[in-house]
Amino acid sequence: MEIKSAALIGVGAVGSYFAYGLPAKLGDRFCVIASGNRKERLEKEGIYINGARCPLNLKTAQKAGKVDLVLVATKQTALPEIMDDICALVGENTIVLSLLNGVTSEEIIGNEIGMEHMLYSLMRIDAVRDGNQMELHFDRIAGVFFGEKDHTEPTERVQAVLDLFEGTSVRANFVPDIMTDLWLKYVSNVSQNLPQAILGVGFGAYKDSEHVRAVATGLWQEVVQVAAKKGVRLPERLLLFHGTVKEARFSTLQDLDAGRHTEIDIFAGEMMRMGKEFEIPVPYCEYTYHMIKALEEKNDGKFNY
Repeated sequence: MEIKSAALIGVGAVGSYFAYGLPAKLGDRFCVIASGNRKERLEKEGIYINGARCPLNLKTAQKAGKVDLVLVATKQTALPEIMDDICALVGENTIVLSLLNGVTSEEIIGNEIGMEHMLYSLMRIDAVRDGNQMELHFDRIAGVFFGEKDHTEPTERVQAVLDLFEGTSVRANFVPDIMTDLWLKYVSNVSQNLPQAILGVGFGAYKDSEHVRAVATGLWQEVVQVAAKKGVRLPERLLLFHGTVKEARFSTLQDLDAGRHTEIDIFAGEMMRMGKEFEIPVPYCEYTYHMIKALEEKNDGKFNY
């Protein structure tokens, strides 16, 4: 099995990492999917990675046709509007990597196109987005991590993805237990992405303040309880992101800083839904959800007094 063509949906901080790394391997057999006003805007304004404009082979999904690999790098809130594009790109043997945060996007996409197309994946990336300007810290990017839900050894299609990324600037990592890895990233996002967004502080606050750390611990422990109901065993103790600089501002805070809506619905919001499903109280998540929703409303100008 060999991947000869690929399409990327979404060229934000995560998507730009692949837009930068894959053309050298695939040439014009790699494309970025866009249509309508978004396609016109990207054609006119482009995206810039570390100050240099990144060439984009822009196509509509219908023009691109069936491809061997689809990389989904939007926010999860965009899934309903891009689902038709995903379906148009998927052929009989197409592999789909959903690079979204959270723990539900694979099922959402798989329910539309068939779970047999999905590999479970996650990104560990150090990047800052400001409009169409992307700052990628390549020396601190661990890359894409992926695997099969029920296989601890690389399957043929896992190996095909590894082969594709070999020799490119994209760091690709096979994970034997991808579901635990997905939930580890999720619990880290819920516990460390969200409190700093409410406070407007860098990552160092988790180490410097026992109070910030106490909130992070409360969020962590709620996710641990829910994960156990999903059959995933997570460490009981809060584990801080390793090797992160104290000034780091994660995606939720970046969104609020830029006046964008956040992914709070797939973090604390999804925890509230799962907590209700399993009858597990999640008060830290509920409080955090409403706080960040209120900050979004403030950014939207709902109140300015």
